[in-house]
Amino acid sequence: MIKKELAAQVPAGHHNLIMEDREKLTLTGVTDVDCFDERMINLFTSLGELTIKGRNLHINDVSVESGDMTVSGDIWLLQYGEKDRRGPLSLLGKLFR
Repeated sequence: MIKKELAAQVPAGHHNLIMEDREKLTLTGVTDVDCFDERMINLFTSLGELTIKGRNLHINDVSVESGDMTVSGDIWLLQYGEKDRRGPLSLLGKLFR
C-alpha cells in the first residue's frame, strides 16, 4: 500500500541525493524501501535501484507524500542498479536474474 502511495506522489524521473560529510544523506524520489539493516539499505527511486552501505545506518525520516527520506550513519558506498527497475523483483524474477 505504501509503495503505491509513494509512486503516485513522486513526479516521474525526479530523484536527488545530497550527502553531508559521509554521515547524513538526504534523498528525494524514493518509491520503495526493499530491505534495510544497520549495514545496508536497498531502496528504489523514480530512476531505479539504489543500495547504500555503511555502518550504523538509520532511516530517520520518510515522507510518503513527497518520497523524501533521510539516512544517517557512517556511509561507505552508494551504488545504483538497473535504471529500469523501480521495484523489487518477484520470486521468478530473482530466479532468472
